[in-house]
Amino acid sequence: MDVLIHLFVALHIIGIAALLGGFLTQMKAMGQGTARFVPAMLHGALTMLITGAILVGLNQADDQPVNNIKIGIKMAVLVVILGLVYVKRDEETVDKSLFGLVGALTTANIFIAVLWT
Repeated sequence: MDVLIHLFVALHIIGIAALLGGFLTQMKAMGQGTARFVPAMLHGALTMLITGAILVGLNQADDQPVNNIKIGIKMAVLVVILGLVYVKRDEETVDKSLFGLVGALTTANIFIAVLWT
């Protein structure tokens, strides 16, 4: 079971890398007002959602403690990110504040994962 959990943790990290990487590649364009949500951001957020749900299930099946409040907050933040990216994915440009919000929420989700013990 540990190998399976570690596999999904790795996939979860790949998802966050795709989401944050997609954001970071658009930082220069954000400064110019031409930023857009790239497909990597949508796919990364979806990967995080799916692997995160699987990780919760695997950890509970393995009788490991799961902090449901932390998971609930992380999922709520991720659903907001996913909603924004999904709705605005086909637009040529996205407002700076909206694009910055997705970056800030992504960063907040990382800090919640790492610092909340």
